[in-house]
Amino acid sequence: MVPVALAVVSFSVNNRDGISVDLWPAPFVLEAPLYAVVLLSIVIGIFIGWFLSWMSAGRTRGRARANARRAVAAEREAEVLRRQADETETSGQEAAKKNLPARVEAA
Repeated sequence: MVPVALAVVSFSVNNRDGISVDLWPAPFVLEAPLYAVVLLSIVIGIFIGWFLSWMSAGRTRGRARANARRAVAAEREAEVLRRQADETETSGQEAAKKNLPARVEAA
Protein backbone atom coordinates (compact mmCIF):
# COMPACT_ATOMS: atom_id res chain seq x y z
CA MET A 1 0.00 0.00 0.00
CA VAL A 2 2.89 2.34 0.77
CA PRO A 3 4.43 2.01 -2.71
CA VAL A 4 1.06 2.85 -4.30
CA ALA A 5 0.68 5.90 -2.05
CA LEU A 6 4.20 7.05 -2.94
CA ALA A 7 3.47 6.63 -6.65
CA VAL A 8 0.24 8.64 -6.34
CA VAL A 9 1.97 11.44 -4.42
CA SER A 10 4.86 11.53 -6.89
CA PHE A 11 2.43 11.61 -9.83
CA SER A 12 0.40 14.37 -8.20
CA VAL A 13 3.44 16.54 -7.47
CA ASN A 14 4.77 16.19 -11.03
CA ASN A 15 1.41 16.87 -12.75
CA ARG A 16 0.01 19.94 -11.03
CA ASP A 17 -0.62 21.86 -14.27
CA GLY A 18 -4.21 22.92 -14.85
CA ILE A 19 -6.21 21.63 -17.79
CA SER A 20 -9.63 22.37 -19.23
CA VAL A 21 -12.09 19.51 -19.37
CA ASP A 22 -14.95 20.15 -21.80
CA LEU A 23 -18.05 18.29 -20.61
CA TRP A 24 -19.65 18.04 -24.04
CA PRO A 25 -22.62 18.05 -24.78
CA ALA A 26 -23.22 20.04 -21.60
CA PRO A 27 -22.15 23.66 -21.92
CA PHE A 28 -19.65 23.36 -19.07
CA VAL A 29 -15.88 23.58 -19.02
CA LEU A 30 -14.13 22.34 -15.91
CA GLU A 31 -10.71 23.65 -14.90
CA ALA A 32 -8.81 21.09 -12.83
CA PRO A 33 -5.26 19.93 -12.18
CA LEU A 34 -4.10 17.11 -14.43
CA TYR A 35 -3.45 14.72 -11.55
CA ALA A 36 -7.02 15.16 -10.27
CA VAL A 37 -8.52 14.34 -13.64
CA VAL A 38 -6.32 11.27 -14.14
CA LEU A 39 -6.77 9.90 -10.60
CA LEU A 40 -10.52 10.52 -10.67
CA SER A 41 -10.74 8.71 -14.00
CA ILE A 42 -8.87 5.73 -12.54
CA VAL A 43 -11.13 5.62 -9.46
CA ILE A 44 -14.28 5.85 -11.58
CA GLY A 45 -12.97 3.06 -13.85
CA ILE A 46 -12.29 0.85 -10.84
CA PHE A 47 -15.81 1.35 -9.50
CA ILE A 48 -17.39 0.68 -12.89
CA GLY A 49 -15.32 -2.50 -13.25
CA TRP A 50 -16.26 -3.63 -9.73
CA PHE A 51 -19.95 -3.00 -10.40
CA LEU A 52 -19.94 -4.87 -13.71
CA SER A 53 -18.05 -7.77 -12.14
CA TRP A 54 -20.52 -7.89 -9.25
CA MET A 55 -23.49 -7.85 -11.65
CA SER A 56 -22.05 -10.62 -13.83
CA ALA A 57 -21.41 -12.80 -10.77
CA GLY A 58 -25.06 -12.52 -9.67
CA ARG A 59 -26.10 -15.70 -11.46
CA THR A 60 -23.23 -17.59 -9.83
CA ARG A 61 -24.18 -16.30 -6.38
CA GLY A 62 -27.78 -17.39 -7.02
CA ARG A 63 -26.66 -20.88 -8.01
CA ALA A 64 -24.50 -21.10 -4.90
CA ARG A 65 -27.46 -20.18 -2.67
CA ALA A 66 -29.65 -22.77 -4.43
CA ASN A 67 -26.95 -25.44 -4.03
CA ALA A 68 -26.62 -24.61 -0.34
CA ARG A 69 -30.38 -25.00 0.12
CA ARG A 70 -30.28 -28.35 -1.72
CA ALA A 71 -27.38 -29.53 0.43
CA VAL A 72 -29.26 -28.69 3.63
CA ALA A 73 -32.35 -30.53 2.35
CA ALA A 74 -30.22 -33.56 1.41
CA GLU A 75 -28.62 -33.59 4.87
CA ARG A 76 -32.06 -33.52 6.48
CA GLU A 77 -33.26 -36.34 4.26
CA ALA A 78 -30.14 -38.38 5.04
CA GLU A 79 -30.72 -37.91 8.77
CA VAL A 80 -34.34 -39.09 8.44
CA LEU A 81 -33.23 -42.14 6.46
CA ARG A 82 -30.54 -42.93 9.06
CA ARG A 83 -33.16 -42.80 11.83
CA GLN A 84 -35.48 -45.05 9.82
CA ALA A 85 -32.65 -47.51 9.19
CA ASP A 86 -31.79 -47.53 12.90
CA GLU A 87 -35.44 -48.13 13.81
CA THR A 88 -35.69 -50.94 11.28
CA GLU A 89 -32.47 -52.48 12.56
CA THR A 90 -33.68 -52.16 16.16
CA SER A 91 -37.03 -53.76 15.35
CA GLY A 92 -35.20 -56.60 13.58
CA GLN A 93 -33.00 -57.17 16.62
CA GLU A 94 -36.01 -57.17 18.95
CA ALA A 95 -37.77 -59.66 16.71
CA ALA A 96 -34.69 -61.88 16.76
CA LYS A 97 -34.60 -61.71 20.56
CA LYS A 98 -38.25 -62.80 20.73
CA ASN A 99 -37.53 -65.49 18.18
CA LEU A 100 -39.98 -63.91 15.78
CA PRO A 101 -39.41 -63.32 12.08
CA ALA A 102 -38.35 -59.78 11.29
CA ARG A 103 -40.53 -57.61 9.12
CA VAL A 104 -39.59 -58.06 5.49
CA GLU A 105 -40.30 -55.33 2.96
CA ALA A 106 -41.91 -56.47 -0.27
CA ALA A 107 -39.82 -55.68 -3.31
